[in-house]
Amino acid sequence: MSEKRQFLKEFNTLDYILRSASNVLVVAHSNPDPDAVGSTVALGSFVKKFYKANVVMGCYDPFPDTLNDIIPNTTFDNPDELDLTLFDVVIGCDSVERGFDRVIEGVSENCVTIAIDHHHDITLQSDVRIIDGLYAATCEILYDFFIFTHKQFDKKIATALLAGIIGDTGAFQHANTSAEILTMSADLIKRGASITKIIATLSANQEIETLNLWGRALGRTKFYKENGLAVSAITREDLQGHLVNSGEISNVASMLATVPLVRAALVVYQADDNTIKGSLRAEKHGNIDVSAIAHTLGGGGHKLASGFSIPGQIVGVDDNGWKIV
Repeated sequence: MSEKRQFLKEFNTLDYILRSASNVLVVAHSNPDPDAVGSTVALGSFVKKFYKANVVMGCYDPFPDTLNDIIPNTTFDNPDELDLTLFDVVIGCDSVERGFDRVIEGVSENCVTIAIDHHHDITLQSDVRIIDGLYAATCEILYDFFIFTHKQFDKKIATALLAGIIGDTGAFQHANTSAEILTMSADLIKRGASITKIIATLSANQEIETLNLWGRALGRTKFYKENGLAVSAITREDLQGHLVNSGEISNVASMLATVPLVRAALVVYQADDNTIKGSLRAEKHGNIDVSAIAHTLGGGGHKLASGFSIPGQIVGVDDNGWKIV
């Protein structure tokens, strides 16, 4: 299995850019999840604390009310209401093709653009790319950067980082949970982050629409005993106006991959009228490389977690079944 990149050159570059910056905009993706919020707040707070730049945290959607108990007194500015030409550095954190792409279009020619992400299929171009799909969360990448700088960050930053890590590992239940993640989380707890409060808050604040969506997907799951594969689909009708994000879909696949006898799980969903996206997750000891499956469909990722995008439509058939046309 491939090893995660260390980003030493990129971290040096990022530190230099921040030391020279005057106005920095840190952007979370639309409909932000805990990793997007955590990484944006952690990096924004870190820059405010240790560098001389003015910092704005932006998102096209408001700061989630569900995270107020974990990260209080925090707001996001809508980039549509900002003069983007005033920023000399803009940084996108997590799923950068869901909002940061719009920000880049409005900045000045001299603005430095930086993308920090752990999703495997990012094609957005920026001046600095700190992207590796082998990381469990964008917050994991930022933790490595903060440690690299040798700066002693505080409880608020530690809490934001741990919230993102817990969110994207399913409270350490998903296959992307590693020994490094657990060691990192232990350090964040030592720095003041409350793991019990974060897990309790995230568990208690799942939106009803998300839970209903998971229920429909789980109810449609088919298990193929001969190869240990669990498969499900989410149709356009299932969404019922719900703004789905890739994190919700990968969570379903990750849950399925933990079921006894399941070696790997595939969940496909209707991303738009003519595009289907798929999320693949493998059980750690199932001896299945889901990236090989994803690559045959034009996607990518790594052995335990991969994804792809194909043209087509998912339509329901009798007996709660489905097919792709």
